[in-house]
Amino acid sequence: MPSVKLDHAVVAVSDWSRSNAFYRDVLGAELVPVGKGWSYRFGDQQLNLHGPGIDGTPVARVPVKPGGSDLCFEWPGPVAEAEAHLERNRVAVELGPVRRFGLRGMGMSVYFRDPDGSLLELISYR
Repeated sequence: MPSVKLDHAVVAVSDWSRSNAFYRDVLGAELVPVGKGWSYRFGDQQLNLHGPGIDGTPVARVPVKPGGSDLCFEWPGPVAEAEAHLERNRVAVELGPVRRFGLRGMGMSVYFRDPDGSLLELISYR
């Protein structure tokens, strides 16, 4: 069998400008216009978005509503730097730092929410 890898995930948002500012300023996303909406790129990874004015057909059997996602992003430095970055951007840490298992093994994570309430995690392997 050929090796496959994840190309993108989909997140639902309720307000384009609010979400664009959050994902750009807090997570460093490159904003990519797509039709009437946007995608967010993080290097060679991408989040596609369902939001106002977008028909995302086909969708999951129970489409994810804004606030219904749970995503983890790798932070390139120590977890304390991730916490400080969130604080500078006035984003409340919901949990952490806590030890978690991710793609590269055990790391330290902090959890927070996007403007719609989706649970986000920054994991550091340092």
